[in-house]
Amino acid sequence: MDYNGLATQLVKKCLQKGADAAEVYIEQGRNLSIQVRNGEVETVQEAASHGVGFRVFVKKRMAFSSCNDFEEKALENAIERAIEFAKSTTADENNVLPEDKGITEVEGLYDPQIAKISMEEKIELAKKVEKLAMKDPRITKSAGSGYGEGEGEFYLANSHGLLKSSRQSGCSMGVEVVAEKGEQKSSGGEYCSRRFYSDLKPPEKVAEKAARDAYEMLDPRMVKTQKAVVIFDPDVAFAILGGILGATNGEKVLQGASFLAKKMNQKIGSELLTIIDDGTRQKGLASAPFDGEGVPTQKRIIIERGVLKGFMYNTIVARRAGVKSTGNASRGDFSSLPDIGPHNFYVKAGETPPEEIIRATKVGLLLKEVTGYGINPINGNFSGGAGGFWIEEGKIAFPVKGLTIAGTAEEMLNGIDLIGNDLDLDKTLTAPTFRIKLMQIGGE
Repeated sequence: MDYNGLATQLVKKCLQKGADAAEVYIEQGRNLSIQVRNGEVETVQEAASHGVGFRVFVKKRMAFSSCNDFEEKALENAIERAIEFAKSTTADENNVLPEDKGITEVEGLYDPQIAKISMEEKIELAKKVEKLAMKDPRITKSAGSGYGEGEGEFYLANSHGLLKSSRQSGCSMGVEVVAEKGEQKSSGGEYCSRRFYSDLKPPEKVAEKAARDAYEMLDPRMVKTQKAVVIFDPDVAFAILGGILGATNGEKVLQGASFLAKKMNQKIGSELLTIIDDGTRQKGLASAPFDGEGVPTQKRIIIERGVLKGFMYNTIVARRAGVKSTGNASRGDFSSLPDIGPHNFYVKAGETPPEEIIRATKVGLLLKEVTGYGINPINGNFSGGAGGFWIEEGKIAFPVKGLTIAGTAEEMLNGIDLIGNDLDLDKTLTAPTFRIKLMQIGGE
């Protein structure tokens, strides 16, 4: 099917039926999921899908509808519903569509080989990573392993003449296991996602880390409540980045629901801290030539050497704020309106090996597990359950569980005094190991 032609035709149809402006977003794709437990295949699910979303504007009133039936009558009904819905919404002079016809050239977003690899090989990969993880005698149970993949094509057209398309793919595999000792149980898991099948980590490495994360946390101890160093492992980067993401969302900033709302161009963190949002990285899992409404993606510095440099916007919120879209319109799929979200969002790597960060710590916590949201994007407070390893005299002494850690964003971001060189850019929300010189740790 000529989806570019269909998208253009549907925009015209929206205008003919009474819309002043319109956007059509078409998506078609395929997904595969394989689940294995104890060497047996539990499920294999493969599904193809397609659908179209219509965003229409009538006298500055916006409405949306979607449809997964490409028959002409079904498409017309969806357009008519959207136009009818618009009569019930509130007019907003900022309800506009982007006009930038440019596109960002991003390499490595689609792997044609994924679909050509046999189902048998993919099932065997899922079985192999589980078998390897179970080889360690300390591992007693499998919580399952799996392989997944998806590929899709995206087409976007609007009444300003935009017509853009993109083809993307991705695949992943992982395993979760349980280590037991007496009455103790400790789980560990590891996953790997890539754009290209050939770039997946060797199953040996994935299995080794999953097993190690499980058995290393056996025989945990408790420590006394105190203030001490906390070292954040890359596995818990989300605990600090999630709150920063929420606080740099342009809509939250306009609403006053961000602890960073009035901090633009001010120092909010350590000079070691630089955070980047990059939609252009080759083979990046969240890279794309354009965002969810057609604005070209870019690489942007959000925080530079501790100074806040930017928020994230889609077109409508940017217009409300009197700025330009940053190419951060985020779309779940064809059935959702564009929101605001990141691309590849990460803390820039430092120069210190993580082993040296541990050696430089007299007493503290190497944080490997955290529960809770992390930094609250509204007020900047942080608290959560914690587990990991206790450090004494620059060495890992013993595992710890059942702790809590607490602080504020101001204390945490300004308290970063070492940043590791172990950044993994194959994750979409990521940071290297980093150390905060003092945090409240709750224990016994």
